[in-house]
Amino acid sequence: MELNSQQQEVRRLLAERRAIMLAHNYQPAEIQDIADVVGDSLELSIKASKTEAEVIVFCGVHFMAETAAILCPDKTVLLPRLDVGCCLAESVKPAKLLARKAELPGVPVVTYVNSTAAVKAESDICCTSANAISVVNSLAAPRVLMIPDQNLALYCARHTSKEIEILTWEGWCNVHDGLSAEEVLEAKKAHPQAVFVAHPECNPEVVDLADFVRSTSGMLKFVQEEPAKEFIIGTEKGILHRMRKENPGKVFYSPSKRLICRPMKRITLTDVIAALKENRHQITVPEDIRVRALKAVERMLAVPRD
Repeated sequence: MELNSQQQEVRRLLAERRAIMLAHNYQPAEIQDIADVVGDSLELSIKASKTEAEVIVFCGVHFMAETAAILCPDKTVLLPRLDVGCCLAESVKPAKLLARKAELPGVPVVTYVNSTAAVKAESDICCTSANAISVVNSLAAPRVLMIPDQNLALYCARHTSKEIEILTWEGWCNVHDGLSAEEVLEAKKAHPQAVFVAHPECNPEVVDLADFVRSTSGMLKFVQEEPAKEFIIGTEKGILHRMRKENPGKVFYSPSKRLICRPMKRITLTDVIAALKENRHQITVPEDIRVRALKAVERMLAVPRD
């Protein structure tokens, strides 16, 4: 692949700064193509913690850079833009969570990694969309509070192997929750041979139409292993770029033109160059919050997969 002048400049600066560039699966193609690692938010942070790089440039949204700062306290974490928030992460504030915990004494809080460091710090254990069911199954309590994604909580409630009540939070990913059953049915009609794979953040009506439900990392693995040649992908359409690169003999469709996370698309090569040259914007987490948030993440990592 031939790199343009800005991509070449990014790679030069990364080498100069002893830096590693991480890109989420939903990032623009020109960012994904030159990243050292492309993946989901937690996967990226874990891989970054195991490198010798001194600087991490995180091309994603704000909570993802925070997670990298939680796991990599000895590294400089740079977020190329600050206006890259996440409506799901912002749907729960620490004060509101503390008030809810006071109403539910003894009820464990299971927090999706798509959340702020301050919220993780007030949680008992974290989860990802890939291991949420395993995390819930690992708990001995008769009920849990699962935040902030209501759709993921409802999905877990339907599939947990335990008799456990899952209390939900009023939070949604506007991209996944916005995908309608009507759009999926239209896509299925247009592509009758295609397998429909949905993300568990989608609303229950869409999940019910899925042939398979997978996290973003699970989708990438699934489409490589599945013999089908056509797929309708029920998540943010940025992931289709990677799927097409890794599976040249297969065809991928997005069921909706609205499956775009605008904040994810804001980071440009110009922003990455400025971040590396000017050391902006450095993301840090206060140590008292970082330590407590790290415990919730580490508890999750210790849970065996079902």
